[in-house]
Amino acid sequence: MTADKPTLPIGVEGIRVMLPHRYPFLLLDRVVEFDDEGKRVLAYKNVTANEAYFQGHFPDRPVMPGVLVVEAMAQAGGVLTQLLRGGASHEGRLSYLVKVDNARFANMVVPGDRMDIEVTIKREIRNMTLYCGVARVDGGQVASADILCAEVDA
Repeated sequence: MTADKPTLPIGVEGIRVMLPHRYPFLLLDRVVEFDDEGKRVLAYKNVTANEAYFQGHFPDRPVMPGVLVVEAMAQAGGVLTQLLRGGASHEGRLSYLVKVDNARFANMVVPGDRMDIEVTIKREIRNMTLYCGVARVDGGQVASADILCAEVDA
């Protein structure tokens, strides 16, 4: 990545620089689009049967928990914020989930799906950012939510 525009796609190694999350809670595999003018990012998560949460979340009919779909949207928001800063490292600052509004789940995410996550910034207030997230599988919306995160010193 350069200080001006990131080199896309950004893989897991680049995402790890921007986010403190690690397995099993790093829920993004790749960032494929970034629009600094529209304050928008598109990332994805390849959902596999090997995910730890499938062992206990309906093992006979595995479904990705909705809270993890929302978490993936929040992580994409964190990447967006870092990309707007030039892809800076997360060190020294952490973002915490403050509020989730208008969460809607339209369909299930199951093993074998590629979950595309689109996040835009709706508003920034001091150390808080309000994101609008949408998750899709095969072009169909599976979830959406407004997510508020606060950034604080680590």
